[in-house]
Amino acid sequence: MAYSELIKDFSRIRDYMRQFYIYGFRTRDEFDDKSGRSYDNERRRLESWLGEYMSFHQDAGGKVVFLSVDSQEILHNPLYQAFKAKSFTANDIVLHFYLMDILEDHASCSVTEIVELMADQYGSVFSEPLELDESTIRKKLKEYEQIGLVKSEKQGRKLLFSKTKTDVDLTEWKDAIDFFSELEPLGVIGSYILDQTDDSRSFFHYKHHYILHALESEIMYVMLDSISRECTAHIRLFSRRKGKMMEYDIVPLKILISTQNGRSYVLGKNLGDGNYNLYRLDNIKEASCGNPAEDWEMLLKAGEEYLKYHWNTSAGRNAALEHLEMILNIEPWAGHILQRLEKEGKHGSVEPLGNHQYKYAVDVYDTGEMLPWIRTFIGRIVSLRCTNKVIEKQFYDDLEQMYAMYGGDDHVV
Repeated sequence: MAYSELIKDFSRIRDYMRQFYIYGFRTRDEFDDKSGRSYDNERRRLESWLGEYMSFHQDAGGKVVFLSVDSQEILHNPLYQAFKAKSFTANDIVLHFYLMDILEDHASCSVTEIVELMADQYGSVFSEPLELDESTIRKKLKEYEQIGLVKSEKQGRKLLFSKTKTDVDLTEWKDAIDFFSELEPLGVIGSYILDQTDDSRSFFHYKHHYILHALESEIMYVMLDSISRECTAHIRLFSRRKGKMMEYDIVPLKILISTQNGRSYVLGKNLGDGNYNLYRLDNIKEASCGNPAEDWEMLLKAGEEYLKYHWNTSAGRNAALEHLEMILNIEPWAGHILQRLEKEGKHGSVEPLGNHQYKYAVDVYDTGEMLPWIRTFIGRIVSLRCTNKVIEKQFYDDLEQMYAMYGGDDHVV
C-alpha cells in the first residue's frame, strides 16, 4: 500500500509524537506495536509536518529522533499542524469544490437543484465527470452543516442550503486570537482561525511556552464538553502503576493546568469506586461524553474540598491525610523567604515562634510530593517532622548524603 500523508486515527499519531519525538526514548528497533514499515510510514508523515524541528542522536540502541524546539523562537505551535492533515478521497475533494462553487453563485439551493447544477455546469467540462446520487450529496451537506461551512433553512417543503457567511473582521481580532492560540487549552481553534488571515506575524514571544498541550486537544474538548453539560465521560487510559490499559466512567468536574510544566489534569469522580482522582490528559487515549450526571453541583463541591489537601496531583495510596511541620530560621532582612513560604505554602499555616523562627504546618494527602519544594529551604530548616516517617527519614537521609558528598563532618540531628 502506498504511503499517504493523510490520517484517520489521531490517537495513533499522538502516541507516535510522544514516544518518538517528544520523550525521545524509543528507536525504530524498539517499536513492536506494528511492523517496521508502519513505523517508517508514520515517521515520514510526522517529518512532513515537523521536519524543520527534527533532530537526532545516535546511541547504543540506534538512531533516536526527537523534536528540538526553542520555545522563545517559534511564533506558532508547530504541533497544530498534525490536526490539519485529514483523510479524504479524490471524490471528496472534487465534490467539495463543486459544492462551494455552486453555493457561491447561488444564494440557496435544494439537494435536487445542486444535482442538476452539477450536471449542467461540470458535466460537459470534464471527460469523466463526477456522478453522485442525492443521498451522497445530502450526507456531505449535513456534514458541512455540522462543522459550520453551510447552513440549512426550511422553505415550504424544501430544505435549502447556503454558505455560511460572517461579517467579522479578523484583522481587528488578530492579536487576541494569536495570544489565545498559544496559551489556551484549545488553542488549536485559534490556529485554524489564524489560517484565514494573510498576516503571519506575531508580537508575542514566550519565556515558558508549553506547546505539548496541543496533543491532547481532542481529549480536552471532550472533558470541557462534559463539564459544561454536567455529564459523565468514558475514558480509556494507560495506567503506569498497573502496566495496562484501563477504562473508567467518571464525572469530570474541573480542569487543572500546572504552571510549572504545562501538564493538564481533569478532576473527576470515578463512578466505579466512588473516589475522586486527578487524571492526566496525556495519559488518556480515548474519551467520550456520556449521560447527564446526578447531583453534579454537589459532586463539584466535594471535589473542590478534596483538592484542598493536594500538594500536586497525588493523593497517595491510602488517601489519608499526612501532617508535616518544619521550623525555619528567617532573618528580618530575608522577608522574601517568608513571602515565599506564605505564597507557595498553599493551604498551610505560618506561625511566628520568636527569635527569627517560624513554624510552617500543613496537612496533605502525599507529603512525598513536597520534598522538592522543601529542599529549596535547606540552610534555613531547623527541624522537620512528619507523620509519614518514611518521608521524614528520606529528608534527613538526603541531608546526610549531601554532607558526605561535600566532606562535612557534622551530622544531621
